[in-house]
Amino acid sequence: MITAALLLFCTACTPAKAPEVSSDAEQMTLSYAEQFTVQYREDGCADIRIEDGQHFLLVPEGTPVPSDAGDVMILQQPLEHVYVAATSAVDLFDGFGALDQVRMVSSEDWALPHVAEALENGSLLYAGKYSRPDYELILSENCGLAIESTMIYHTPEIREELIRLGVPVLVERSSYETHPMGRMEWMKLYGLLLGEEEAAAAAFAAEDARFQAVTLDPIPAEEQPTVAFFYITSGGYANIRKPGDYTSKMIELAGGKYCFTAEDLEIEDNALSTMNVEMERFYELAHDADILIYNSSIDGDLQTIGQLTAKSPILADFKAVQNGNVWCTGQNLFQETTGAAGMTEDFHTVFTGADKPLTYLHKVERS
Repeated sequence: MITAALLLFCTACTPAKAPEVSSDAEQMTLSYAEQFTVQYREDGCADIRIEDGQHFLLVPEGTPVPSDAGDVMILQQPLEHVYVAATSAVDLFDGFGALDQVRMVSSEDWALPHVAEALENGSLLYAGKYSRPDYELILSENCGLAIESTMIYHTPEIREELIRLGVPVLVERSSYETHPMGRMEWMKLYGLLLGEEEAAAAAFAAEDARFQAVTLDPIPAEEQPTVAFFYITSGGYANIRKPGDYTSKMIELAGGKYCFTAEDLEIEDNALSTMNVEMERFYELAHDADILIYNSSIDGDLQTIGQLTAKSPILADFKAVQNGNVWCTGQNLFQETTGAAGMTEDFHTVFTGADKPLTYLHKVERS
């Protein structure tokens, strides 16, 4: 529901006058997420702050906007017909049974069955890429909220235009969480926005229990395998996750030793979670890794060692290749944000050599 109150927003250049929140106000309990906070007000509203300076006041249905709201962006419930342009966030809605409250997305290519089916039957609509949204469709669907990734900051005019049209914009930062379960904990925020906070909290708790079970079965330090997670770019570089990124953190929490450290690399100071490494340097750092895990989310799945070495013949000399200890992710890894616990389980299974079924990994067989 779009109301005049939705037109209240803060700009990047002008500090917003914030509503006053008592220092002893109850906060949303967060176990891992550090990129957002929620404080519950006595008037039933919720004060939402996101790490990059975004500030929202969530107002329940039927409740007038408080007189002390100031200039922060108002989110007036019910927030219906949501446009989720942050691809990795869509699975979080599905994770607590709220995919039917998402009306539009910014991609037509989905490996997630529920999302692909919803697009096919028309309950979910493609509303253009984040950088070229279909404004006419978004307005005709009476969109109550647009959820964007930080990529929108490369085209700030899109965000500004959506807000000018009366569609509030929330730029989500789940990918900036360093703990893998921190990314998934953003479903609590989405549950709050949609009035499904209890369902979201329950769904998160169930996955967190799975994650905790892995950490209760630690691998002794002297037995922890060294692990490289990467893919080969079209330019012949090895693209790796930066040390401290949620994927490298997941590997470590599952009992592996990520073979790339900040000391080993010249890491650029930017928001990217990945970096390209020349093959010579990649060889130096990962040649003796016990396990190689190929990231298929960019250039496709691998089934054989031959397909791997065709991308870079030098890989044939790697210890893990010679020992047949090469694994590949499924292509839905990026889109399935709710899979953090399952992926950690898979890593732990591979690292321990346990005979258990895998969900997100498969072994790359010898040619």
